[in-house]
Amino acid sequence: MLTLENTPLILQTRPAFEMTDEQFFEFCQINCNYRIERNAKGELLVMSPVGSETGHYNAKLTQQLGNWCDEDGTGIDFDSSAGFTLPNGAARSPDAAWVKLENWQTIPLEQRRKFAPLCPDFVVELRSPSDNLKPLQEKMEEYIENGASLGWLIDRQNRRVYVYRPQVAVECLESPTMVKGDPLLSGFVLKLEKIW
Repeated sequence: MLTLENTPLILQTRPAFEMTDEQFFEFCQINCNYRIERNAKGELLVMSPVGSETGHYNAKLTQQLGNWCDEDGTGIDFDSSAGFTLPNGAARSPDAAWVKLENWQTIPLEQRRKFAPLCPDFVVELRSPSDNLKPLQEKMEEYIENGASLGWLIDRQNRRVYVYRPQVAVECLESPTMVKGDPLLSGFVLKLEKIW
């Protein structure tokens, strides 16, 4: 199986111009064929869409989270197309995310329709064959530094799940069959046979 390691195209905008959150949202809308994020330094990271296989596994991930979320009712779930503006100014789109209902309800409706100004409470990144591991690990650390309470980095190639929590060393699970979201996501169990 051929796997290509690549990094996103990084575009510098500073000091030539500064994009407001509104301008960045509009920029993403007119370039909707690309996955675009903005890091805390204001650099734009332009990525092509994921391959079909990765899209399938991501759908299985968000399906499980969505099913649990519908039953639980304590928060809102998101797929990989949702963007969030983190407190450090970065605009990120995790592969799956969940926000506590009380946190979501503090966001005005107009801001919810764009890239909501908050860090999700729970985030998941699913490594695709074209992803370098190190930038994903850095992104997971950024989520935790900006307020996420739990993060999972799923490395399908090596059958590992990296578990991120505030003020705790990253835990690496080798070939787990499941990973549990307790206590934040009470009762949520991600079955990894649907993901591997």
